Amino acid sequence: MSSKPRQNEALNPRTTTYEFLGPPGAFFITVGVPVMAYALYFGCSDTSGGCPPSLDIISARIRAAVTSKAWWLGLWDTQAFLMYLAWYMFCVVAWAVLPGDWIEGVQLRTGEKKQYKINAFSTFLLTLGITTGYIIRFGPQSFTFIYHKWVGLMTASLIMSVVQALGVYVASFRKGALLALGGNSGNPIYDFYIGRELNPSIGLFDIKSFNELRPGLILWVLIDISMLCEQAVRRGGLQNVTYSMWLVLAFQGFYVADALYNEPAVFTTMDITTDGFGFMLAVGNFLWVPFVYSLQARYLVFKPVEFGLFPALVIFAINGLGYYIFRDANGEKNDFRNGRNPKNLQYFTTESGSKLLTSGWWGRSRHPNYFGDLLMAFAWSLPTGFETPVTYFYVIYFAVLLLHRQHRDDEKCEKKYGKDWETYKKLVPYRIIPYVY
Repeated sequence: MSSKPRQNEALNPRTTTYEFLGPPGAFFITVGVPVMAYALYFGCSDTSGGCPPSLDIISARIRAAVTSKAWWLGLWDTQAFLMYLAWYMFCVVAWAVLPGDWIEGVQLRTGEKKQYKINAFSTFLLTLGITTGYIIRFGPQSFTFIYHKWVGLMTASLIMSVVQALGVYVASFRKGALLALGGNSGNPIYDFYIGRELNPSIGLFDIKSFNELRPGLILWVLIDISMLCEQAVRRGGLQNVTYSMWLVLAFQGFYVADALYNEPAVFTTMDITTDGFGFMLAVGNFLWVPFVYSLQARYLVFKPVEFGLFPALVIFAINGLGYYIFRDANGEKNDFRNGRNPKNLQYFTTESGSKLLTSGWWGRSRHPNYFGDLLMAFAWSLPTGFETPVTYFYVIYFAVLLLHRQHRDDEKCEKKYGKDWETYKKLVPYRIIPYVY
């Protein structure tokens, strides 16, 4: 009888170190992320009186809002909530109905490998087909409802985040659940935020990987399309949509399409292999990605930026360079992990037998894909011009996020490889930006 608890403790050891400054930090982020998402809307919109408003009126507006019952009630929109539920259910049904290959993920601590259905790109194409047909049939004005129901849809996505995070947290206490190594601290605030169970599932339906790629990422593109339609209505037709808006839609739409087309690559990322599914990933997938990452497109609705073909080509080139670095670096890594080395890249073999690339993009820095990501993020903000720093929030936030991930990766590798990691760092001294950082 006593062997079962010991086996369970060996499989699911207690988390002894914290990230994000522990429970206080987890609580602060749990509250702060939704607050920031709402602030980016109320501080940068048609009615905000600036983007952001002048400092002398911000505090007065905040006091007036939070003490107003009408303002709080205005965060809720029943129709928007039902729309969001319908969207989520559409994604679930598409996952179940559309054909797709089943692939194996990485080996778990139990020795097993999860099976994942690959059809996110098919879901994306189906969604775009339906959306395009709808706009052609009923006109761009018919697809502006996302812009006009923005707050209600944000609230619906936040509720979905809380409900799912609570649900998987409670379910993680069932017998036999495989917990994330970083989410079993015993502190409910921290574990709820960071994610206690590694791969919560309902039958073959893996909740974490589904949410990672489908409802939030595809909704991001739908939001951009809605913003373009709203600008078209205001400016007298699709032919009058600005280069700046088309660029934002093209860049972000292509980024999402690329991520969904390369869906198998996500199953080797830290989000899937290491992190549990909790409020951190839920609110990121449902609220933060679609409603914060689309800030540039929303800004261009009420502050259209005009420029000619040459600036558009320059911005396009910056985005193209970032994408090339991002995709080529990830291609080198994925090939090498799968036992292929078409470029004959050099590598360093650790005492444990692991092999670390030391040439190609991965010889220039330890995270060259992050550098490509940052270049693309900068290109997405450039079409908004330089009138406000708010539209560059994504670049700043993304830089902080990637720096944190780089630090997490380095800590993990230092524990895994020991002194070999120090040798590797001498061979590849730059962290993200070659010859700079």
